[in-house]
Amino acid sequence: MSDTIRSGELAPGDKPEDVARARELLRDLRDSIDRIDAAVIYMLAERFRCTETVSRLKAEHNLPPADKTREAAQIKRLRELARDARFNPDFTEKYLAFIIREVIHHHERVAAGDTKADLVART
Repeated sequence: MSDTIRSGELAPGDKPEDVARARELLRDLRDSIDRIDAAVIYMLAERFRCTETVSRLKAEHNLPPADKTREAAQIKRLRELARDARFNPDFTEKYLAFIIREVIHHHERVAAGDTKADLVART
């Protein structure tokens, strides 16, 4: 007999009503995840609207694309927020590093005159 349970089969000791309840819980959790993902996308769009405005301001005033002091403060702040949220601070820092790289890249493109650098459409 296979150690792998095929879709729709009961695991040893499972009752059909337990499996039905598990599927209901999965559906509810996945619905929550989908709503959270939607909120994250809208929040990222708003964040990038702000950073894209920062890009234009920096380019207009010939300011450097990177601000190491600000980056260090943000890393510290987000690691503390992660700890408060009981979330992995290392993962949080990796996420922030990705965002910072994208923002700096955008700053550089705007400073170089790239008019198609924005990620967020403006209405």
